[in-house]
Order: sequence, then C-alpha cells, then structure tokens
Amino acid sequence: MKSTILAEDKDILVCYKPPGIAVQSARLGEPDMVSELKNYLRGKNPYLGVVHRLDQPVSGILVFAKTPAAAAALSRQATHETGQESGKKKKPASFMEKEYCALVFTGDAENLPEPGLSVKLEDYLLRDGRKNTSAVVPSGTKDAKRAELVYEVKEKKEKQALVKIRLLTGRHHQIRVQFAHAGLPLLGDARYGTEKSREYSAGKGITNICLCACRLSFYHPATGRRMDFQTEELPWIN
Repeated sequence: MKSTILAEDKDILVCYKPPGIAVQSARLGEPDMVSELKNYLRGKNPYLGVVHRLDQPVSGILVFAKTPAAAAALSRQATHETGQESGKKKKPASFMEKEYCALVFTGDAENLPEPGLSVKLEDYLLRDGRKNTSAVVPSGTKDAKRAELVYEVKEKKEKQALVKIRLLTGRHHQIRVQFAHAGLPLLGDARYGTEKSREYSAGKGITNICLCACRLSFYHPATGRRMDFQTEELPWIN
C-alpha cells in the first residue's frame, strides 16, 4: 500500500497520502486512496467516509471516517472556518486545524518577509466550476468568498523559500491562488504559476506541486479527545 497509516480505531483512519494519487477517482482502473484503504480494511463493503480532500498532486495527512456518525461529526469540524469576521468574537475551538508546508518561487517577489515573521493573506476568491479554477477578485464580486491564511517563511534559498501555512478558511485551490496572487507561486504548479516559476521548477526537476498537508488536528468524533498528527515527510525536499 502506497499510503502510510498513522492511526486507526473503530471510528477513524488517519493516513499520509503521497503525491500523485487521487483521494477518490471517478475513472475505472485508476488507483485512489478510497479504493486502496478499502482493500486494506478487507471487510465486506467496508464503510469509509471522505471527510476532506487534497488535490491529486498534493501530499499530506488525511482523516477518513469508518462510520456514518463519525463522518458527520468530522465533517462539521472540517467545514467550520477557523477565521473570524472583522468585529466578531472568535469562534470556539471546535474545528479541524490544517497546516501546510510549501516551496514557493521568490524570483518575482519584491518584499519577501524575513524568516519567523507571521504574515496574513486576505483575499476574495471566485471559483469557475467549468474550468476547475479559482481567482482573486474584488470583494464585492457576486459569489466571491473570503479567503484567509497565515504563513511564515521558514527558510530561504536561491529563488525559493520554504513556508509553513495555517488555513483560516477552506476555499477551492486557496493556497495556490493566494500565493500566486501575492507573487509567490508554488513550485511545480503549472496551473497558477508564472512562466518564470514554471521554468525554475523544470530546471529543478520538480513535476508535482510542492505542497504538503503537514499537520492535522481535530476532535475524535466519539471520545472528544483532541488529536494531533504531523509529518516531516516532504517529498520535494532532498
């Protein structure tokens, strides 16, 4: 099995998804996480609920539900935004926390933050369902949704930087779109990258998006205990 099981009990299954495999595929014969994990469970038509997803090129930690009740409880946490509207009280800590690590292209960035400095990105994103893309748009745009994240530069090298990201909202392609808009496109991102970032990625032999869901924290759906999982396995770091 390509994925690595990090934790499992009668309610949940937590695993590491490698890059290049879909969480769930509609194409017959194409490998995906759900099929792989159901084969691992080996039960007669075992229940496996998809709580959240990662894009196929992205690696990282995922939690799956093994019962409908667990799926409902985890889904409520996954869809509960961790950010807060201006002027409103902070929401209680009943949400799922997700942190990511990424390699970004810094060649076009004029003012890259110094390592250790926390920076917040706030934008409005509009999704194009037909093209499966999202874009930053003015705040008054119809159907646009607020997107927030906080990031910190961990290391700078040549024309790239390793950043750690904490999502405050969960939007379609949010990290990729917001960083591209900020002049820091992710390495390996052919869709939202610039010509320079694509050339730099090709020169480094990078073929997958350099983005990993490196930390996942949530409340166990049955016991209520806070659970925290982290990985240092970044496939694009050598």
